This record gives sequence, structure tokens and C-alpha cells, in this order.
Amino acid sequence: MLSLTSVQISAFIGTFWWPFCRIMGAFMVMPFLGSNFIPVTVRVLLAFSISALIAPILPPVPQVDVLSLLALVLALEQLLIGFMLALFLSIMIHVMTLLGAMMSMQMGLSMAVMNDPSSGGSNPIIGLWLLLYGTLLFLALDGHLVAIGVVVDSFRLWPIGSSVFDLPLMGLVGRFSWLFAAAFMLALPAILAMLVVNITFGVLSRAAPSLNVFALGFPMSMLMGLLCVFFSFSGLPNRYSDLCLDALSSMYQFIGGSP
Repeated sequence: MLSLTSVQISAFIGTFWWPFCRIMGAFMVMPFLGSNFIPVTVRVLLAFSISALIAPILPPVPQVDVLSLLALVLALEQLLIGFMLALFLSIMIHVMTLLGAMMSMQMGLSMAVMNDPSSGGSNPIIGLWLLLYGTLLFLALDGHLVAIGVVVDSFRLWPIGSSVFDLPLMGLVGRFSWLFAAAFMLALPAILAMLVVNITFGVLSRAAPSLNVFALGFPMSMLMGLLCVFFSFSGLPNRYSDLCLDALSSMYQFIGGSP
């Protein structure tokens, strides 16, 4: 007759449960997979399927009673590790949102953003458009597959039971400054072009005070801004692919991987 002890049952459940917590924590904020358009059931089933597939090749997991307080702390720790790993990609994808916000501000769409009842004055339409474009580029580059591979590899580089406080947390904090620097780098050509337009209309208002610069300046600024957005798409895929590679490399190095 087959008999199982509580220790054996806890070890068997922990073999699937701890990897599931880390993978599910990553899927909560990962681009595309963490979107509200992806049902929670799909994310849970995908995370459970991956954890079941990789369970036989994982390093030995800690022998912890799954009904104890230590098991709850360990589960929350795995969720936090997965969340921080996927946060690198979330910061990368929001570069496009910040890029759209910078372009919208230079185009004179700030008032339109504030009066938009659908976004609540926080998400300019150009930012949402570029966010969708960046997500499609990320999927086209198979970035989601590489990201899942990094999360799976994290169980070897940062085994279950390792403290989350031993991770290089300052490297993750530094990615927020990288967010603004990357968005400004992509938006710099459009900002300079719009600055030239604004300087031109400023000189025109001084040379011909009787000319209604506001009636002429706003449409021209809008038209010039749309042209800048159009021309920005010519070099955007190459630059954004470099940002994706940098984000994935930083994500891998965060858990102790070699660059």
C-alpha cells in the first residue's frame, strides 16, 4: 500500500508551487502578458504549465511545510523576485509612453490631454499609439520568449530560498533614470525641430505684431509635430531594439548572470 508522509507531500507541492509564484509574479507586469487584455486564467495556466515543465530540472527546493508561515514568506519572496525581473521590461516599454508625452507637449497637445475624459489627463494619444507600437516591436523581436527564458534561468542563477535583499536593488532603481534618458534620446530630434518652429514664430511675432501668431502658430506646430512623429518612425525600430537588448541584458545581470 502506498503511503505518503506530510513531509513528502509538502516537498512535492513545493516543487511546483515556488516556481509558479516566481513566474506568476513576472507575468503580472511583463509587457503583453501583464496586460489587462490577457485574462487572468490564461496567465495562471501558462505560469503553471511552465513551472510543471521546468520542475524536474530545477535545483533542490527548500523543504518547507506549505502550511507554515515560512512558506508564506517564501511565496511572497518569489513573487517579489519575479515582479522585479519583469519590472525591467515594464520600464523599457514605458519609454515609448514617455516619448509620446514629450512629443505631445512640444506639439501643443497638453491642453487636449488635460481635457480628454477617456485618459484622465495622464495618457496622451500619441503615447498610447507608441506604446502599442513598442509592444508589437517587442513581440516581433521575440523579446517575450527571451524574457521567459531569463525567468526560467533565474532558478539556476538565483535558487529558491536565496534572500531577495541580496539582489543588486540599486541597479533596479537606476533603471528609472535610464527610462528618462532613453525617452529623451529618442525624442531629442523632434524636440529640436519643434524648438526651431517655436523660435521662428517668436521672431515672427516680434517682426509683425499685427499678425495673429496664435491662429497660425498652433496649426503649424501641430503639423510640424505630426511630421516629426512620421519621420521618427524611420529610425525608431533600430533604436528601440537596442533598448530591448539593453533591458534584457540588465534583467539577466540582475540575477547574477554574466553580461
